Amino acid sequence: MNHTARSTTNPSHRASAGADRRPHRTNRRGGPPRSSQGARAGKGRPSGPPKEFALPVTRTAPLPAVETFAGLEMPDRLKTALRAHGMSAPFPIQAATLPNALAGRDVLGRGRTGSGKTLAFGLALLARTAGQRAAPRQPRSLVLVPTRELAQQVTAALSPYARALRLRLATVVGGMPIGRQARDLHNGSEVVVATPGRLKDLLERGDCRLDQVAITVLDEADQMADMGFMPQVTHLLDQVRPGGQRLLFSATLDRNVDLLVRRYLTDPVVHSVDPSAGAVTAMEHHLLHVHGADKHATTTEIAARDGRVIMFLDTKHAADRLTRDLLAVGVRASALHGGKSQSQRTRTLAGFKSGHTNVLVATNVAARGLHVDNLDLVVNVDPPSDHKDYLHRGGRTARAGESGTVVTLVLPGQRHGMKRLMSDASITAHQTRVRPGEADLVRITGAKVPPGTPLSAADTEPPKPAAPAQRARRNRPARRGRRSSFKTVA
Repeated sequence: MNHTARSTTNPSHRASAGADRRPHRTNRRGGPPRSSQGARAGKGRPSGPPKEFALPVTRTAPLPAVETFAGLEMPDRLKTALRAHGMSAPFPIQAATLPNALAGRDVLGRGRTGSGKTLAFGLALLARTAGQRAAPRQPRSLVLVPTRELAQQVTAALSPYARALRLRLATVVGGMPIGRQARDLHNGSEVVVATPGRLKDLLERGDCRLDQVAITVLDEADQMADMGFMPQVTHLLDQVRPGGQRLLFSATLDRNVDLLVRRYLTDPVVHSVDPSAGAVTAMEHHLLHVHGADKHATTTEIAARDGRVIMFLDTKHAADRLTRDLLAVGVRASALHGGKSQSQRTRTLAGFKSGHTNVLVATNVAARGLHVDNLDLVVNVDPPSDHKDYLHRGGRTARAGESGTVVTLVLPGQRHGMKRLMSDASITAHQTRVRPGEADLVRITGAKVPPGTPLSAADTEPPKPAAPAQRARRNRPARRGRRSSFKTVA
């Protein structure tokens, strides 16, 4: 399994730039300040990854895990919806946490991205909210996430089950019209999925209150802490109804999350599916050692493979440049980063998921909260800054029990840093020296020579839905030869 160092040719950019209004710690580029751990691999990095805090001791014995959704105390309509979506057996984190969450216990869950955390907290939240009706501006349940992409993914995952229970679900994120979100809240929404900054804005405007929220979920809590959202998160949690249920889920539980656990969780049930490093055993990890002069051609041949691939780069400018280069040689590529408007990002993701785009060239904005079925390859063109970024980038593949490959391109000057990053992630990767056109590159990635026929950005967009048929004009056409009622004055 692999990890790599920062490319020395591009400045770093860790921000998952799409959450919302940044807290006061942000820098000029819109991303969180880079700590010593965020420096390029091998330069001034600490000797190991952030240490985990001592997990709380559960005083009350947890309920046993279940083997099927049918064995859970949930509304029949919710079970019917699960069967309709082909869901019968829960994933391990769902099997272990759902009985306790449904019973009203606080839960501290750790599981790698793609392990089923969304339904682990979502089904319990919906089941326990069923039958309630929210007053205007007063939601009953809240899910806090770090980025708008993750908010949209959570909303998409929970919407069919919320509809089955006749629950209204609102998404509150930055980068989208705040007026429309305020109207949704004024109309009443039992469940709100939100990023911290936008929700705080709506509270300050008087468009939302949290004193009726009985169930609060923190999803990807470690990233919210890493992005500097902790003051906003604690401000919001302090306003929810005292004594309510808290569900905290994260891929890693380092000391940044310790404050939230100690302050807001009461006698939580603790469950961990994966090791603390979050290593993904369903993935095959490769470090491909390349010379600087060969890196662009190697990247291009990988992008020209049959099938889809996500390629991660450090900066939005590098992502845009690579996208233009790939289109110029006939590879269907689109860029996804924080410099794009929400509508552009939505179209880009739609094109990639539908197969109109084969290559998604992204910054860390796509490292969490993006789910694409049957994605079997992720490429770190620019190595990530730390082991957590690596794990979350790689987590776009090998989701929900599938397998996948994570490839990182490593320049000569990055090898030492990569060794330390891989150690931090507890991953052992296959290491191979490659050059463009070589058999090993083809074997590992499916690389091909690009078609060479230039494409435009329009070639990567899915067709627009047909406009609705215009209604027939109600006025009948004038009769032919009808005389005017006005007389002509001579």
